[in-house]
Amino acid sequence: MTDPGTSDARAVAPAAERNRDAILTVLRRVLPGTGTVLEIASGTGQHAVYFAAALPNLTWQPSDADAAARDSIAAWRAHAGLANLRAPLALDVCGQPWPIDVAQALVCINMIHIAPWAAAEHLFAGAAEVLSPDGTLFLYGPYKRGGEHTSPGNAAFDAQLRSRNPAWGVRDMEVVTQLASSHGFPLIEAVPMPANNFSLVFRKGSPSRA
Repeated sequence: MTDPGTSDARAVAPAAERNRDAILTVLRRVLPGTGTVLEIASGTGQHAVYFAAALPNLTWQPSDADAAARDSIAAWRAHAGLANLRAPLALDVCGQPWPIDVAQALVCINMIHIAPWAAAEHLFAGAAEVLSPDGTLFLYGPYKRGGEHTSPGNAAFDAQLRSRNPAWGVRDMEVVTQLASSHGFPLIEAVPMPANNFSLVFRKGSPSRA
């Protein structure tokens, strides 16, 4: 939704306000000290502004396939005036090659469960092309473990998603991990997060430690 306190295109997602600090705690630890971070499916742009402000030594590159989302990101960027926050890219993970040559890290928050499974497949394929050696790939969202939901709330959320689109749904962490590994991204860490979510940290070409 658009922020009622503004007259511009900045949209506000309440979930982004709720989860940003917990996500930032993990990002501070796993992202490189310098370089470019490509954010896939940046949505409203709230995360992009918040993380770019908190991590000034990184260049934050937001992106989204949706034009309205890119308008919101651009409005948040203009309002923040951060030197390390780039203009949003028009990037659909399924449309390759991506419009970026190289990045040192990739962040994707709450995307793969509200997209067809092909989006996850293309996400890792694209990351394999653009991430530098030892590049970090960070995913955040709800996951099943061993084929089972981790809470009744996640089970209800999954049913809601599938009622909207049968191709959507909460993914199985082990299946995502297997897909990532097949593209050269072993799982380094699975971090339990508030509200029955997880942060999954993959690193290009590194031995799995999870």
